[in-house]
Amino acid sequence: MQVLIYGAGNLILSDEGFGVHFVRFLEDRYHIPDNVELYDGGTLGIMVHFKFEEADKVILVDVVDAAGAPGDIFRYEREDIMLKRIPVKMSPHQIGLQEMLLLGEMRDAPKADLTFFGIVAQTLDPGDTLSAPLQAGLAKVAGLVAEELKSVGIELKEK
Repeated sequence: MQVLIYGAGNLILSDEGFGVHFVRFLEDRYHIPDNVELYDGGTLGIMVHFKFEEADKVILVDVVDAAGAPGDIFRYEREDIMLKRIPVKMSPHQIGLQEMLLLGEMRDAPKADLTFFGIVAQTLDPGDTLSAPLQAGLAKVAGLVAEELKSVGIELKEK
């Protein structure tokens, strides 16, 4: 099974860069199995739809505009995204998520099992560091991703 962990975000807008910081967090703290690819998707959105088509399982990590406190984490599945059950989009790179999945369907590409972990941001002000709640959220989301991987027989081991 090929797994893609895709971190989206803009590193110059504080918490908006959470997904990219998350990929770096995993790289620094975990041994990543050969069948798991960490991908810094930045703000590329639909331009990297092929990455989703190459994997059997995709775990997407990004900020989300949802009711809750900064640092609250929400889990969504492919159906939530396709049926637009996810909250209001926060940033331009998120515009392409539903379209990216639709493009894959139009091309009859295999549908990866998709999980989206969204975390509520505290600030989107210019800056290159995460707020305290999102900094703490890195380890929390890592735990959730580790559980997700474990459910398909893949173990993340700390360095």
